[in-house]
Amino acid sequence: MEPLRDDDPAEIGGYTLRGRIGAGGMGQVYLGESTGGSLVAVKVIKRSVLDEETRARFVVEVDNLKTVYGNCVAQFEGADAYADQPWLAVDYINGPDLRSFITDHGPLPLAETASLGALLAEGLDTVHLAGLLHRDLKPQNILLSERGPKLIDFGLAVLAERRTQLTATGFVVGSVLCMPPEQARGEHDLKRSADVYALGAVLLYAATGHYPYTGDTWQAVALRIEDPDTPPDLSGLPSELRPVTEEMLAYDPADRPPLDEVTLRLADVIRGCGLGPLQARRRLEQLTPFVPLPEFPPLPPRPDGPDDAYDPAVADPAATEDDEPAPTDGQPEPEPDGDEPEPADPSRDSLGRLSPPLQIAEKIRATYARSAPFEPKVRSRS
Repeated sequence: MEPLRDDDPAEIGGYTLRGRIGAGGMGQVYLGESTGGSLVAVKVIKRSVLDEETRARFVVEVDNLKTVYGNCVAQFEGADAYADQPWLAVDYINGPDLRSFITDHGPLPLAETASLGALLAEGLDTVHLAGLLHRDLKPQNILLSERGPKLIDFGLAVLAERRTQLTATGFVVGSVLCMPPEQARGEHDLKRSADVYALGAVLLYAATGHYPYTGDTWQAVALRIEDPDTPPDLSGLPSELRPVTEEMLAYDPADRPPLDEVTLRLADVIRGCGLGPLQARRRLEQLTPFVPLPEFPPLPPRPDGPDDAYDPAVADPAATEDDEPAPTDGQPEPEPDGDEPEPADPSRDSLGRLSPPLQIAEKIRATYARSAPFEPKVRSRS
């Protein structure tokens, strides 16, 4: 994490910005702190990415994000697609992305790879049930943490799709490595099977450290993906994972298995290792290195913040007014009638006066009684 720069905003959408998490083709990602102390990842979208049509589609997609749930999906926290600098906030995951982890530590063991794939399949299924597609699933968009893997950036899928069209300008190189053939051809009417293909590419990368297709340029990679006679490179893939991964990377979308089947088959791989799915998940979580957060300086107190004590007399001057004038200094207080003192009334103070809230309520009642017309009805006798 990098410190904020002089030209960075201090606050976005009510979140105080604490540092720079990273940057990408879509914009800058900041670590934000809520008023109560929760941490979120705030991605501020570049103005150049959003034209009017794309902004309108982003509004719809962000609205759908509110219905996405699941243990393997970074929780949606807020967004403003109409802001001068549109932004999207999700729960902050303090862990490395899958690409960084594989680069630093090498491929995952068999059981942990199968666990990763099964958990991500369940997470993608919740995205699909909300009527969304990820469209840009890749190792950089999968974070590893002590709470398991988390999918991120599916809220920006519509923007990623716009910038990953195979045109002469603006192609995100990192995305093409996991892109299905239909998307590489520039098709926009994608189905759930497109995400299944991308998950198969992620599964292959996690197990081997390489992608289905490689090349010197993104154009070369895309041409290989589009070619039905060029099969994906599955070298180094454990035999236990080969059948399901090969089907997920099928050229024809109709030949790819649905996500629930992928989950079941990967769970069978885990059991074949002598483990249960929960045990494999815990082993995957234990692989994630601990990443401590930097110490942030305390924020200065707000001038009108919660440090100011609440005073009902200041908040409502009527709270200090009494129905009867209070005794002045030097005047004796009236003695109650009778020999025995009256029992204490919890609604009144030591002087017998109503508490301030009840005084206000009584004034409202009295005012209403004076202004409301009241005509008693006389019931006639038959």
